[in-house]
Amino acid sequence: MYTLNNTATLNDTLDDTDIQTTFDELVEPIAVRVAKPRCADGNGTLTHLFFSDIPLDTARAKAICSKCTLAEDCLAGALDRAEPWGVWGGELVENGRIVANKRPRGRPPKHPRPAVIIDEVLIPPHLLRVRPDRVA
Repeated sequence: MYTLNNTATLNDTLDDTDIQTTFDELVEPIAVRVAKPRCADGNGTLTHLFFSDIPLDTARAKAICSKCTLAEDCLAGALDRAEPWGVWGGELVENGRIVANKRPRGRPPKHPRPAVIIDEVLIPPHLLRVRPDRVA
């Protein structure tokens, strides 16, 4: 048995309740953990979808946000910050306001185009893997 300062043994200094208390302080329960946004992969690989001028990319970004649990908070934060552009919380934001669709460059069409609705594009499996050199 190991001794500390030649007076107390290891068992005398730490009992089971102290170890459990220390463990509980270091490891937070799963229910307390903060949810991660679906668009944040840590590498910025989806950024081009959320800040694109192409209607198809914008529709893909909205599809990703539609299944995110943090969409409402994301949209509220973007409106509070008056974000200049982009898809935030499943809505297209320009100049700090929600807009129905982004007007493309050039002359407007004579007949309005239908809104582009697309299902979510799956994230390739190689982008979902956590690489040890990228972990913060």
